[in-house]
Order: sequence, then C-alpha cells, then structure tokens
Amino acid sequence: MRAKINKLFEIESQYMIEYVKGEVAELTPAVAVIDCNGVGYGLQISLNTYSAIQGKSTYRLYVYEAIREDAYVLYGFADKQERELFLLLISVSGIGGNTARTILSALSPSELSNVISSENVNILKTVKGIGLKTAQRLIVELKDKIKVGVTSSSSVGSMPMSSMNLTVQEEAVSALTMLGFAPAPSQKVVMAILHDEPDAPVENVIKQALKRL
Repeated sequence: MRAKINKLFEIESQYMIEYVKGEVAELTPAVAVIDCNGVGYGLQISLNTYSAIQGKSTYRLYVYEAIREDAYVLYGFADKQERELFLLLISVSGIGGNTARTILSALSPSELSNVISSENVNILKTVKGIGLKTAQRLIVELKDKIKVGVTSSSSVGSMPMSSMNLTVQEEAVSALTMLGFAPAPSQKVVMAILHDEPDAPVENVIKQALKRL
C-alpha cells in the first residue's frame, strides 16, 4: 500500500516545478546547476540537454521531480519533447530515471522515436543496461505512444575541440561514473576513443563509451 501511495504522490507531484530558468552556474555532461535568484538547482541531464546548454550563460530547463522516501532528484530537459520521452521510458517496468537518462544520452530524441517505431531491437540493445527482454518490452509498450521523427533542439551536434585534452577525458569519465559505470573501465574506454578521435567533443565521447562499456 505504501508503495502505491508513494507512486501516486510521485506522479501527482512531477510538475510542482515546471521549469527552472537562470544562470548556468555549473555544467558537466551529467549535471547542470541553474542559479535562480541565488538558489542553485542541481539537475540530472542527458547528453542531448548538455549539448543544448553548452556555451549558454542562461538557460531554461524543464523539470521532472523524482520523489522517493530516500531521495529527491531533479531531472532537467532542454525541451518538453525530451521530458515527454523520459516520462514514457520510466513508465515501462524496469526502467528507472538513470536508465532513461542513459538511453536519452545514447540516442537523440528523434533516433529513439524512430528506433522504437521501427521496432529496432538491435539498436536498443546497444544501450548499456538494456537487454533483449527489456528492449522488446520498451517497443511493445511504447510503439503506439511514441511520435515518429520527433525533433528536438537538444540533438547532439558537433562541437570540435582543438586537441585531446584532460578536460574532455575528465568530464567524460566523471559523467560515466555518475551514470553508474566503474571509473577504471570508463577511463580505459574514454582514452581509447580519444586516441582514435582526438578532436571528438565530450558528448560524442560519452555516447561512444556508452556503447562499448
């Protein structure tokens, strides 16, 4: 009974905070801190949202509040479309907030929509933590709810950097660690990617790493 009450409370309260808008105080590929009149809101973000925010001094992030007995987590999204996809993902049994964020980091909103609509199980299985049964369940439960070809301003773009550097490496490893991957293998994969593509932007490095880990 308590679990049902908590779930109901979580659903009803998810839009207590519709969005936060303010100065981008801190930004990593996994977390954005938005300063709203002196209050810093830390929001968990996907790579798509990170790409949209990068280089901006102020930004508005749409919010989903995950309220549980042991935690209160804010997830931030560059637009409502990505948030809607996130909500669809977590409505599927076995998909939590972190897994949904990982999916939205590995695939852009348009890619995810097309993958589910075309029932492409193999692509979904490339996302860390998504096995065959989970991929099939995602498709069965969401294929009639998802919009084909949804576009998003937060799609990952190319932001070339001059050379391989410690900043990209550290940010990528930090983001992967926050997504639940062990630091050592994350470091190894990131270094291998940067060895082959020294000019790769951090969001692309993380997207590739998510498919290798």
